[in-house]
Amino acid sequence: MKYLCLLLAVSFTSMFLLAGSSGESEGLLETLRPAVKKATSEFDQIGNERRKQLEEVAAFMRKRLDDGKTADIMTICTHNSRRSHLSQVWAQTAAYFYGLSGVTTYSGGIEVTACNYRTIRALRRAGFSAVRVTEGENPVYLIQYSENQAPIKAYSKLFHVDENPQKDFVAMFVCDHASESCPLVKEAGLRSPIFYDDPKASDGTPAEDASYDASSQRIAREMFYLMSKVSGD
Repeated sequence: MKYLCLLLAVSFTSMFLLAGSSGESEGLLETLRPAVKKATSEFDQIGNERRKQLEEVAAFMRKRLDDGKTADIMTICTHNSRRSHLSQVWAQTAAYFYGLSGVTTYSGGIEVTACNYRTIRALRRAGFSAVRVTEGENPVYLIQYSENQAPIKAYSKLFHVDENPQKDFVAMFVCDHASESCPLVKEAGLRSPIFYDDPKASDGTPAEDASYDASSQRIAREMFYLMSKVSGD
C-alpha cells in the first residue's frame, strides 16, 4: 500500500509539472483565451530567420533568469503608439501564460504622441480589457489580461522615462526607424531588431480593422514563441 501511494504521488507530480510546462490559460481572461490558443498554434508560420532572432532574445533572457536576475523587455518604436504597445502587451501576456515570473515588459518611443485608439480597439477585439482612465491628448489606458495580475498601463512616453528599466534589459526595436534613429541605449543588455510593418498605413480605409488585427496576431504569435523558448517548453 505504501508503494502504491508513493507511485500515485510521483505520477501526480509528473502530471502537474508536465501541465505547467506547456503554458496555462486558466488565469487568463476568458475572452482572451481563443486568441492565445490561436497564437500558440501558429508557430509553424514563423520563418527560420525570424526564429533565430527570437531565440537569441530568449537565450539572453533565460541566462538572466537562471542567474537569479530579472529578464525585462522594453519594446521601442518611434511614437510608442502602435507596434510597441501591441508587443509589450502580448509579451507580458505570454510571459504570464508560461509562468515566467521574472519577466516584466515595458514600452517607449523616441517621440511622445499617444497610444493610438486603433491599437486599443485591436486589443479589445483580441479579448483584452482596455479601460481609459485619463483624458487629454495622451490618455492612459489600463490593459488587463488576467484578473489575477495588475493591468498594463499604456500611454505614449519616451523610452528612457524613470518608470522604464534603466539597465540590463532587452531593447527590442519593433520599427526600423526607431532602430536607426534611437540612441545607443548603452545600458541595455541586448539590442534586438524585431521589426513589424506599421498598420498605420491602413488608417481611415476599409481595411483598417483587418490590418490592425493582422499585426496584433503576428506579434502575438511571435511573442508567445519567444516566451515558450524562454520557458524551455
